[in-house]
Amino acid sequence: MLQGKPLADTMRPDALQDFVGQGRAVGPETLLRSLLEANEVPSLILWGPPGCGKTTLAHIIANNSKKHSVRFVTLSATSAKTTDVRDVIKQAQNEKRFFKRKTILFIDEIHRFNKSQQDTFLPHVECGTITLLGATTENPSFQVNAALLSRCRVIVLEKLPVEAVVTVLMRAINSLGIHVLDSSRPADPLGHGSNSGSEPSVFIEDKAVDTLARLSDGDARAGLNGLQLAVLARLSARKAFGKKSGQSYPPSRVLVTESDVKEGLQRSHILYDRAGEEHYNCISALHKSMRGSDPSASLYWLGRMLEGGEDPLYVARRLVRFASEDVGLADPSALTQAVAAYQGCHFLGMPECEVLLAQCVVYLARAPKSIEVYSAYNNVKACLRSHQGPLPPVPLHLRNAPTRLMKDLGYGQGYKYTPVYSEPTDQDYLPEELRGVDFFKQRRC
Repeated sequence: MLQGKPLADTMRPDALQDFVGQGRAVGPETLLRSLLEANEVPSLILWGPPGCGKTTLAHIIANNSKKHSVRFVTLSATSAKTTDVRDVIKQAQNEKRFFKRKTILFIDEIHRFNKSQQDTFLPHVECGTITLLGATTENPSFQVNAALLSRCRVIVLEKLPVEAVVTVLMRAINSLGIHVLDSSRPADPLGHGSNSGSEPSVFIEDKAVDTLARLSDGDARAGLNGLQLAVLARLSARKAFGKKSGQSYPPSRVLVTESDVKEGLQRSHILYDRAGEEHYNCISALHKSMRGSDPSASLYWLGRMLEGGEDPLYVARRLVRFASEDVGLADPSALTQAVAAYQGCHFLGMPECEVLLAQCVVYLARAPKSIEVYSAYNNVKACLRSHQGPLPPVPLHLRNAPTRLMKDLGYGQGYKYTPVYSEPTDQDYLPEELRGVDFFKQRRC
């Protein structure tokens, strides 16, 4: 089993009662659960991060549909073409017309289809020729046609909690006949039972299971693949030891430790999509953490972005904007710091520039905040956009007069050159219609 199909595919459950970690979406009391159990499957868009159970839920629906003579067809948008979709729809029309048989079409990675390809489904979902199931890791609001989205119900599947991943891992461990060692009761696995044959007994530390669940970051597929990799690595090491030592029977017990699973995964699986919703979620979290003067949280969100592969120059540009928008005149040197960080990132690149961004993020988080200029300029924009009719002309005394004709017309006449006056001058600088408006006091025209 370990050397055949991926463990994640082998352990995929066939029934809803074995589907764990998504109680909010398909729990016992949910409407969707009732519909699925009654085999009344609506058109659905399954949206969630990798390894949360989208394909598994589709597999369960397919397994249940076959029991009720419903035709289930699976396509992947990464490889399928529009002609493939049309062939499925044509066959679905024949099945419905001649055999009164329903067709459920599952499109994995549906966001990979462009808007024109997605339009192919519209009339057939509308008239019930097919029931559409789409799975996507991208926000459907951005990646799925609005018209198609209105004909489907979006089911949000969340990142699996650690407890759910542990349940999935333990199910696989029991299925494979692997023994779990209780770290609270130390025991020598080599003395656990006897095995004189060539097939070894495999043991795994309970803390290794917990660590694997945590490092999977809510991705059951990553956890199962990590388990498979760790066990195969220990089995390979056992065979190599037997050949090297010249023993006819290599050691009959294999122990998978916490360090084995850490080595297999290397680091926590970080969910981050530079072009999708998580990109905007994280930059928003960084911006708001700096605005809230929390340097620790600011560093965390910066790390999430950089470790996930974000372009450091994108982050640096956002910091330049933040330096004026949120810090502003409360600390004018913040803009200098942000621009310097951007230039440094341009010179160095990753990973050397990460500390420059970290320094700038902490500086901005700790800096005093002022949105005085930001708010005043927003008031100016609101004034301009709400103005009815032609904009007021520039007052004559403020106009430039480079020619004789312009001077004769009164351009620049009456202007007071303030540097030569020892006292403040009584001079207006706004058009007459806006006289007395103070955009810094949120007075709008």
